[in-house]
Amino acid sequence: MRFDHRTVAVALCLTVAAFTGACQKKAAETSSTSGTEATSPSAQGVQVARVDLGTSLANDNTVANQTDSFLPNQTIYASVVTNGSAPSAEIKTRFTYQDGQVVDESTRTIAPSGQAVTEFHVSKPDGFPVGKYKVEVFVNGSPAASKEFEVKST
Repeated sequence: MRFDHRTVAVALCLTVAAFTGACQKKAAETSSTSGTEATSPSAQGVQVARVDLGTSLANDNTVANQTDSFLPNQTIYASVVTNGSAPSAEIKTRFTYQDGQVVDESTRTIAPSGQAVTEFHVSKPDGFPVGKYKVEVFVNGSPAASKEFEVKST
């Protein structure tokens, strides 16, 4: 049996092309999945470890008196504790009332290298309405954590 070298070469090229195309398709799928992960906080190197609420702060921006129950005239402090490193990360909080009404939104840009604590607070001179509230935390626009709390009359 005699082989034509050109036929073998063409068959080999077609096999390599098919294999390469499959690999490129797989790489494109992985790449689009990775693209989604790249916009998530964990892929960017900054994750929210916890959110603490309270009525005052310590010198390091951590909450000194943790609570999830506040009086209408109190300032509500939120310490967002993050882990990870990034040249720049945007931390945003959104405080909402029980009906979904936005009470306050604030954004801070940080450049953490390890654990960082970012302080947010909200107050209302004429007092918050009694009811249930929530603070949501976003890292670079992606939801990262939330915590519920309540404002009580006494």
